[in-house]
Amino acid sequence: MDNLIRFETVSDYNAFNNAETLHPLVSVIDLANANPRHAYNMYFGFYTVFLKEVKCGDLRYGKNTYDYQEGTLVFIGSGQVVSVEHTGEKYQPKGYALVFHPDLIRGTSLGTNIQDYTFFGYHSNEALHISERERKIVKDCLAKIEFELEHGIDKHSKRLVVSNIEMLLNYCIRFYDRQFITRDDIHKGVLERFEHLLNNYFQTDRPQSLGLPSVAWCASELNFSASYFGDLVKKETGRTAQEYIQAKVIDMAKERIFDQSKSISEIAYELGFKYPQHFTRLFKQKTGISPTEYRALN
Repeated sequence: MDNLIRFETVSDYNAFNNAETLHPLVSVIDLANANPRHAYNMYFGFYTVFLKEVKCGDLRYGKNTYDYQEGTLVFIGSGQVVSVEHTGEKYQPKGYALVFHPDLIRGTSLGTNIQDYTFFGYHSNEALHISERERKIVKDCLAKIEFELEHGIDKHSKRLVVSNIEMLLNYCIRFYDRQFITRDDIHKGVLERFEHLLNNYFQTDRPQSLGLPSVAWCASELNFSASYFGDLVKKETGRTAQEYIQAKVIDMAKERIFDQSKSISEIAYELGFKYPQHFTRLFKQKTGISPTEYRALN
């Protein structure tokens, strides 16, 4: 990728932003101290949480504009590349960045459960929009982490720093739950579009050539990241997106099983199963009886 800057370590990113390295694995950075810069594509070898404080209008990502006036949190997982639109002009970054290396959280409860914080896999346009009150909570967490780093490293440092990072991320889970509700104008119709997408898919011959639709494929077709889409479906229905797809497959199967001219194996292939026994296993798991038994009952 052209114009790519790689940040493998926390120290690398501190140097880029004129920030002192107080701990090799974690840092809280005031981006106002960084030099004005051009837009770059950046690789992050660590977890990053940006608190963007933009009061001069909207930001543009690709072809879409997003309202960041109230402030936003953007999450970047370790090993991700962030692509930024290149305007050719320099800009002054504003806000704060919390960066922490995976090595910091190894052996901790946060390290064990980091995959539960699915927003590290969201797209930039799925950022967390926070209120003034929520921003104060976030900045308070950052201030506590910064206090521990400035205090100097001792036997308590790691536990206290990691605990405050975990508290911040847990607050973000709460804030996202609120966003899924309050930003309903953006999410409106997602389930209807999801249902329409699945119906259209199974009315074509794509299942035979492409197999069962994946969550990632559905999310991409609906212009979401797989993580954000999965969380949104779970909040709306209480089921995972995968469970929703499986339920649709079973509904389709029940309709087709009535057609006595087709064998169970033919129906399985039509629905996208490579092996009929996989279809039989899923059907029995979801209904309690086999496809053959269901056909006999009806």
